[in-house]
Amino acid sequence: MIKNNKKDQVKGVIVETEAYSQEEEACHGFRKMTESNKSLFGKPGTFYIYKSYGIHHCLNIVTDKDNFASGVLIRAVSISKMNERLASGPGLLTKTFGIDMSFNSLEVLNNKSLWISQRDSIIEEKDLIQTTRIGISKAKNIKWRWYLKNCRSVSKRVKGDRTPTHLSNHLSF
Repeated sequence: MIKNNKKDQVKGVIVETEAYSQEEEACHGFRKMTESNKSLFGKPGTFYIYKSYGIHHCLNIVTDKDNFASGVLIRAVSISKMNERLASGPGLLTKTFGIDMSFNSLEVLNNKSLWISQRDSIIEEKDLIQTTRIGISKAKNIKWRWYLKNCRSVSKRVKGDRTPTHLSNHLSF
């Protein structure tokens, strides 16, 4: 993930995500389209930004198809040579990258402010932990959260999964 600022660039590796679909109650689009969630029903490959508890912005990527609420919340990013906890949670991530409502509905690839690019290194399924989503009160048992096992920048680990003592070599950007 790359963010252009006026003077420099902030870039890092996405290390934790959660998925949502209008077919389950934890999704903002479960009941219906509203003014505040309409971009979640928009074109796949665009950003859906919302404020959590009226405090922190959260960054999502719209997925699947038009007129169907489906997206992926970017929960954590590891930024090389920075504090490993700097973007370890949706609110910290948007604060670090300077993401606010002005990014809502922007295309992920066709803008010059914030985008996601492919990395050269390969992450295999064995490198990931798949578990239930966190911070929700409905549809809590759906295992739609993934995080990079050997990364210290993950916002919350599954019980029994110890924080690695060293940085993963998967995180070169």
